[in-house]
Amino acid sequence: MTEELFREDAYLKECDAEVIEINELGGIILDQTVFYPTGGGQPGDSGTINDVEIATTVYDKDSGAIVHVPAEGQNLPLVGAKVKAKLNWDRRYLYMRMHSGLHLLCASVPCGVTGGQIGDVKSRLDFDIGEMTLDKEEITANLNRLMEGNHDISFYWITDQQMDENPELVRTMSVAPPRKGGKVRLLKVGDGLDLQPCGGTHVKNTSEIGRLRVSKIENKGRRNRRVNIVFEE
Repeated sequence: MTEELFREDAYLKECDAEVIEINELGGIILDQTVFYPTGGGQPGDSGTINDVEIATTVYDKDSGAIVHVPAEGQNLPLVGAKVKAKLNWDRRYLYMRMHSGLHLLCASVPCGVTGGQIGDVKSRLDFDIGEMTLDKEEITANLNRLMEGNHDISFYWITDQQMDENPELVRTMSVAPPRKGGKVRLLKVGDGLDLQPCGGTHVKNTSEIGRLRVSKIENKGRRNRRVNIVFEE
């Protein structure tokens, strides 16, 4: 399996690697990578492997391998080749800021999450709000108050058993916690602002997120509301 360098350090922009497989669709599989594969609502990374343009990164549904998907019409490296994998960092950093911002949104809306999507311009979470009423301006103000609080964002691992014994940690009702090799990665924002399973990439401090704004709250059913956020700039 590919070593997932991004799990431990989301700020790595490039790495040296070896091509261990080119799959039947022309996807490149490396022994280690800084490229995050599509998952948990976060898009897969783009960038380059040597001079090969990588359009996106995904998990192979059958093998679980991380597949770097090249843009069409390129000469691919050979199996065994030593290569340099380099992120489209500007795009990735926007995703890191946005994903971290969605955790502030979780901290601002104390309801179960029924879905979500991360973008570089706009992101959203769907909430099962029950009888609660959501206010755009109030949530916006709270997002920026939390952002300006300079709260550290960190992670640690627990075992699958510990996860099963603490189901209250799960906020996302539609997606199971991301389990890897018998353990689960927990993301922590500040001192108890948010703590939940998450395998995505994030910034190290809320101040890096920048100012956010709730652009729209959509009615998606009797109990379901979609909260869209954008960067204020």
